[in-house]
Amino acid sequence: MQRLLVSVLVLGLANIAIGCGSDLIPNTDVPNTLANRDAVDFVETYRHAVQEHNAGAILRLVSQTYLDDNGTTQTSDDIDYERLQEALSRWPDDVLDVRYEMRYRRVSIYAQRIYVDVTYTAGFKLRTAEGDRWERRLSDNRIELVREDGEFRITSGL
Repeated sequence: MQRLLVSVLVLGLANIAIGCGSDLIPNTDVPNTLANRDAVDFVETYRHAVQEHNAGAILRLVSQTYLDDNGTTQTSDDIDYERLQEALSRWPDDVLDVRYEMRYRRVSIYAQRIYVDVTYTAGFKLRTAEGDRWERRLSDNRIELVREDGEFRITSGL
């Protein structure tokens, strides 16, 4: 009987220990692996560059092969590296403040491509002809990464 009680106690403590241990990257829904942490850390670098309003830092994280079709079949709304560069060059004049948070949902790694699925909330204080105003967004997004010369680069999803 005493052996049974000890066994039950040991199993109970083991379950508590397992339950308290996290196999997810903190504050994400992403399994805690080295590859996933590297991808999340890189996207966090991008997120901080956005919050710091640092267009140059953002461009350094983006591949020159960047292409985002904006989820449409039209080519008129596609954004390539050159159009992204143009848009970011207007930031100092158009965007006065930024708040940008992400919840990491999934990291999927396929050979040379890494997909980071996030839910983001963003607030942008914009300068307009009618005066300054805040815009807010809440949406799911997928950021696509590749490795170029041993470094992550964003190829789509900004």
